Amino acid sequence: MAVQPEGSPCWADAMFADVEAAKSFYGDVLGWTFAETSAEFGDYTQAHVDGRAVAAVVPPMPGQEGTSQWCLYLAAADAAATAARIRENGGELLMEPMRVGDFGTMCLARDPGGVVFGLWQAGTHEGFGVTAEPGAYCWAEVFTREPEKSDAFFPAVFPYRSRELEGEMDFRVYDLGERSVLGRMRMTDDFPPEMPPYVNVYFSVADCDEAVARATARGGVLRFGPMDTPFGRFAAISDPQGANFSVIDLARTTGELPRTAAAD
Repeated sequence: MAVQPEGSPCWADAMFADVEAAKSFYGDVLGWTFAETSAEFGDYTQAHVDGRAVAAVVPPMPGQEGTSQWCLYLAAADAAATAARIRENGGELLMEPMRVGDFGTMCLARDPGGVVFGLWQAGTHEGFGVTAEPGAYCWAEVFTREPEKSDAFFPAVFPYRSRELEGEMDFRVYDLGERSVLGRMRMTDDFPPEMPPYVNVYFSVADCDEAVARATARGGVLRFGPMDTPFGRFAAISDPQGANFSVIDLARTTGELPRTAAAD
């Protein structure tokens, strides 16, 4: 795939204390196969679907041990310039822009409400080799208890246009041109108070119920669903090491798409 426009979700990875267990779990649930581990880059291991890169798993670096969590990377044409905008708009850099061989430049950041995300300035590694097909990334949502902070921050850092979902749910969509690229959901009291804000990554599956059955049989925890929506049948899951993600069958849609209005 070609290099994505500024602000497009372009890659996802997660740190796992037990990488082999993570490979076994996601291999079974999402059908992933794995490339050779790169010792030169901290045992970073890419996951593939039909030979195309879809994500990566990696052991934690010293001092970064803790609950596993998926990290979504947003495309940046100039990581240093985007990092400066992150600071200017109240965000925090957890890792300054760092060159990763000839693959590209990465950066880790946190928005003013505590949501962690990454930047990726592509080199030879342009990001996802495929999206929306079974086993591949297809969507993501910022889950935050302080949506007003995210709503001010992300469109200031990236060229997003915001639309608000009509109805009772506090949900916004961030668009790049005519393409919706990211959602923003307010975390309600249904979420445990100790749960930090995060980016929920969705992976496409051929059958949501089958994916849930495989995940729970392998020690995953079903958090929500499966539920039919106009976007597909989806479920939210925590893997055995605590990383949250969702699976969605994009072909199984029910009902009409909700209406949206331009956000203030």
